[in-house]
Amino acid sequence: MVEILKISRFRFWIYAAGTYVVGYTLGASGFNDFLRPEYYIYLIYFFIPANVLIYGINDYYDLSTDVLNPKKTEKELVAIGERRTRLKRLLIGVIALSLLLMLFQDGFARLLFAGFLFLSIFYSAPPLRFKSIPFIDFSSNYLYIMPGIFGHYIASGKLPESSVLIAAFLHVAAMHIFSAVPDIEYDRKSRIITTPVLLGRNVSLILVTLFWVGLVYFAITLTGFHPLSLLSLIYVFIPLSVLILKLDINRVYWVLPYVNFSLGGLLWLGLVNYKVIRFFP
Repeated sequence: MVEILKISRFRFWIYAAGTYVVGYTLGASGFNDFLRPEYYIYLIYFFIPANVLIYGINDYYDLSTDVLNPKKTEKELVAIGERRTRLKRLLIGVIALSLLLMLFQDGFARLLFAGFLFLSIFYSAPPLRFKSIPFIDFSSNYLYIMPGIFGHYIASGKLPESSVLIAAFLHVAAMHIFSAVPDIEYDRKSRIITTPVLLGRNVSLILVTLFWVGLVYFAITLTGFHPLSLLSLIYVFIPLSVLILKLDINRVYWVLPYVNFSLGGLLWLGLVNYKVIRFFP
């Protein structure tokens, strides 16, 4: 069980599951939508199996760079020896479970779910291996938004507004680039050409800043200039703290899950208040 927790990188569970919950809540029409069994089925799926798939595939195909990266040996797992065999069996099981769930989905839901599986697998797996193609790498990180789009669809029968989808892209693109900056040295040694490897550390951090500035714009305007939307400015200060204040990016990187959890949780509470149970005027 401990190994499964490490493979799924439980610190990052909120990235897929949280997106699903926010998307579902955004699409919900009222409290009764949260009594539907499919909400809980996919809630469990996007918490653990989905993360095992995303990160397990990454661990399986990134052995050459993982053995060089202390982040993997200290806080995550390196898939070598018997551990690699167990990981393969676990991934086959998760993929089988995913295909089973698709049997009970309607046509468009199946298409969205398949999109999530496709991006999750081929972000790391050959022959596509999106993570090694500059600019495609951070674009394919949209896999983390797919659970939210899927959740919104099964709750409402339609897709989120385009402005929400664009704002989501800006956020996950910035997240991906920022998280790849600490790996520049190890990716370069393994001849993996990511966007940060191609652009360099400082230009990549500037690009991250611009993406998060775009997110702030959407966060403020989509909420009608709500005061709490100003909290999104925290994201802009994250890359600037590394660029200008010279903070250690490896330490800042591990703070990001807490920032995402806090702000994502606040967004969810706001949606619950607006859409489900009105506990604030």
